[in-house]
Amino acid sequence: MTEDMGDDGRVIAGRYRLLSPLGRGGMGIVWRARDEVLAREVAVKEVRAPAGLDPAEVARMYRRLEREAWAAARVSHRGVVTVYDVVTEDGRPWIVMELVRGLSLADVLEAEGPLTPQRAAHFGEQVLAALRSAHEAGVLHRDVKPGNVLVANDGRVVLSDFGIASLEGSSSITMTGEVVGSPEFLAPERALGRDPGPESDLWSLGVMLYMAVEGVSPFRQDTPLSTLRAVVDEELPPPRRAGPLTPVLEGLLRKDPAERLPAAETARMLRIIGAGGSLHASGGVVSGPDSPTAVEHRRYDAESTAPHGAPTPPMPMPMPAPGPASVPRHAPEPQRRGPAGLVLTLGIVVLLVALAVLGWLLLRDRDGGGGGVSPTDTPTISESASESPSESPSPSESPSDRPHRARPRSRSPCTSAPCATVTAVPARRRPIRRPPSPPRSS
Repeated sequence: MTEDMGDDGRVIAGRYRLLSPLGRGGMGIVWRARDEVLAREVAVKEVRAPAGLDPAEVARMYRRLEREAWAAARVSHRGVVTVYDVVTEDGRPWIVMELVRGLSLADVLEAEGPLTPQRAAHFGEQVLAALRSAHEAGVLHRDVKPGNVLVANDGRVVLSDFGIASLEGSSSITMTGEVVGSPEFLAPERALGRDPGPESDLWSLGVMLYMAVEGVSPFRQDTPLSTLRAVVDEELPPPRRAGPLTPVLEGLLRKDPAERLPAAETARMLRIIGAGGSLHASGGVVSGPDSPTAVEHRRYDAESTAPHGAPTPPMPMPMPAPGPASVPRHAPEPQRRGPAGLVLTLGIVVLLVALAVLGWLLLRDRDGGGGGVSPTDTPTISESASESPSESPSPSESPSDRPHRARPRSRSPCTSAPCATVTAVPARRRPIRRPPSPPRSS
């Protein structure tokens, strides 16, 4: 630590002034420094070779790290820390990088504890996007872990520390007695000394996600050797807090690299979980649109058809049957009830017509029996009036005077029914008047 503090204020390559150490790793120290030329703060990583190596191996390692740092500088992605420069000081390479202001994922886990599956999937999706960009450039990170994932103050998730990265297809730099990278995040093929590939970074991503949601590393043991043995031989402890993230963890943490979940499928599954969706099967591949709603529909369809095969199509029928089936049963009923309703309607109409005709006939009979006096009855009334002894006929009476004189007689009170009927008829048939017959005179 005293040696580190003594380097404060030291200028590297005549340009980068070391201010304070930011962190320490297995391959060196990361400094906060100031670029005296551009007047900006940067991160400078000092690479130190492991102890016990002869000078030839140290020189070869430094050359490899310098070349690999330049390879990492070719990765252009917002989720990858930008490498500005690689310089040599005291025979050692120094890597100048972007200074990301924020916390590492390791600091977040230490402060907040295990993450929710949705939040962990959000971080994992962005880290995987950075890894895929590096893999397309032919660069393997080889040290994916929470300490190398930075959560910037602006919310950006950045994958850092490409200092020990390697070019895909290059020879291994693993030394005897030394392990390049963190043992608990090391892939089994790397622990066995085999050539790594992009699948090795996916394994490390799976271990990081497991640790983020469970709070513990799945293969960590007391010593580095026992940890490597567990990585190679031990089965993955079943996750208990991963929830919908479990299929991703089980798919990434398969011992055989060829059987691991592909990067594209992993990215799609993490995107679904990060959006609040869930996956239908442990370790299974989910196909179709990327929306969580579509995933739920696919889960229903898969559970309905996959286990039962051909006999399953009839099974969902009872569920929607009550709606559609009731329509055909009730649809013919209006047709059967149609004639009955028509007959009933016609019967009511006929009944009403019959009642109307009957009423009309009754009214007509009443008019004919009580007040139906023919015009010929009028002369009879006149004759009786002329023969009455109370009135003497006068030759001077005109035909118009005789009805006028008979009208008061007809309005005289009368106790008999015919009298009342006869007097009522002329009043009702006043418009029809026939002249009386000429008076009889002797």
